[in-house]
Amino acid sequence: MLGTVAVVRRYPVKSMLGEDLAEADVSRSGLARDRRLAVVSRRTGKVASAKYPRLWRDMLTLSAEALDDATARITLPDGKTVSSTDPGVDEVLSGLLGQPVTLTGTPPDGATLDRAVPEAVLRDGIKAEVPAMLIELGAAAPPGTFVDFAPLHLITTATLDRIAELSPYRRADLERYRPNIVIGTGGSGFTENDWLGRDLRIGADHVLRVIAQTPRCAVPTLAHGELPRDAEALRVLARHNRVSPLPQAGPELPQAGPEPCAGVYAEVLHPGRISTGDPVRWL
Repeated sequence: MLGTVAVVRRYPVKSMLGEDLAEADVSRSGLARDRRLAVVSRRTGKVASAKYPRLWRDMLTLSAEALDDATARITLPDGKTVSSTDPGVDEVLSGLLGQPVTLTGTPPDGATLDRAVPEAVLRDGIKAEVPAMLIELGAAAPPGTFVDFAPLHLITTATLDRIAELSPYRRADLERYRPNIVIGTGGSGFTENDWLGRDLRIGADHVLRVIAQTPRCAVPTLAHGELPRDAEALRVLARHNRVSPLPQAGPELPQAGPEPCAGVYAEVLHPGRISTGDPVRWL
């Protein structure tokens, strides 16, 4: 046995903080109610993402809880809440983010976002205007959601432990890496580096295939709610785990060369229901 499911987490609104679950249904589109909503800039038509910190880092001061398939409760920095269906939600979010935005559950045709070059953010700071790549969402996922690339993102406790070991702060906050599933494993090091192309069974019938390493952007370095900024969350990976996300990178992932990576992307071969404590095995 590889390990067990330690955490199940979804993010009802893209780039906001998410919620932990005891169990969740998983379809070919990913976790139920995960990234079904997103904030879109009225100026550019692009999806708002903290991957471009100069404009959107304050998305991470907001958290979201799914109420049903189409509705989320958003908690604001002052603790007040607003529903995604409230008539004034766009104005509330526009005021907080300092940009005119619309909250939507319908991905625009060819939905895109800006991904700042992470090394440039480390060098110049989160307020600087830095080079960015235009990323098309969901290249390896069914339509209808706002996932970055694939339906699910996995990371192991071994990788988190290794990041903590290498960090001068001796900690690694899983919130910074925004996984859907954390697998508790007794391994050591960046164990997911050897998973590309392999199939996993979670619980009785849920089957995943690992299709890419997860290249890390500037998001892990940013403040997440009460967590302060931590540039080492990315610098550790840049120094110690630069790998190619895919055997042959293409337009769906940002660069062809080695990148700082932690965790893996997966597609769903057999939908099912997963719970914390479920065994995780190789097929």
